Amino acid sequence: MNPVRVLFTEHAETDLKELETSLRKYFLKHVEKISLQLPRRHMRFGVPFFVEEVTRQSRLVYEVKEDTLYIIRCFATHKEYEKWYASFK
Repeated sequence: MNPVRVLFTEHAETDLKELETSLRKYFLKHVEKISLQLPRRHMRFGVPFFVEEVTRQSRLVYEVKEDTLYIIRCFATHKEYEKWYASFK
């Protein structure tokens, strides 16, 4: 499969800037991996996004529309991710 176009939302860009450099590299590497093999695990409760574990604690939330991969949010800790995810329930 050919790589798709990748776009970061403002929230995702801000999240990435706040991450430690080493963790940021993991996220960017995961984005590259996802762009080559779409999609993975879909979120539950009618949330229209996919989620990917970057490390044991960190999560990457994204959406796929046609030939574009939208990075919605990047969470350094599972606690931050759960708080965001709970807002959809």
